[in-house]
Amino acid sequence: MADEQTMTDLKDLGGAVEGTAAPVSTAPLREKIVDKQGRAYATGRRKDAVARVWLKPGTGKITINGRDQEMYFARPTLRLVINQPFGLTDRVGSYDIVATVKGGGLSGQAGAVLHGIAQALTRFEPALRSPVKAAGFLTRDSRAVERKKYGKAKARRSFQFSKR
Repeated sequence: MADEQTMTDLKDLGGAVEGTAAPVSTAPLREKIVDKQGRAYATGRRKDAVARVWLKPGTGKITINGRDQEMYFARPTLRLVINQPFGLTDRVGSYDIVATVKGGGLSGQAGAVLHGIAQALTRFEPALRSPVKAAGFLTRDSRAVERKKYGKAKARRSFQFSKR
């Protein structure tokens, strides 16, 4: 019992802890999630579009519904949208993407592919989750078209009023 020390103040605790080193954990909080072929899978959604995305290490080739991204998304702005997660994480040309998209228009489909790529990227490399999340790519954009109400011409627009 002579070896035991009693600590009466927080200052004593600081002196006692200095000699011991706390173990530093370099392991990510989440695990890498891949299938048997070494691909990460994720689902992305935007408006009425749903994208199924598979990500694997490669040369940067992006295939959407069996067609190259330049053929499927002809507008450069849409191609810019789906490549944003790679530019943010400095992984341009590091991964091949295979995606199937259904529903919605081209803009919604590009948003869905962006969401799916960001989700798959964080499943393949969990350390990239914080910068991708900070950029807002992991959050599903819930904005959608408002439904039409009865007694209205559109969702909110009324029919033209006639005084006489």
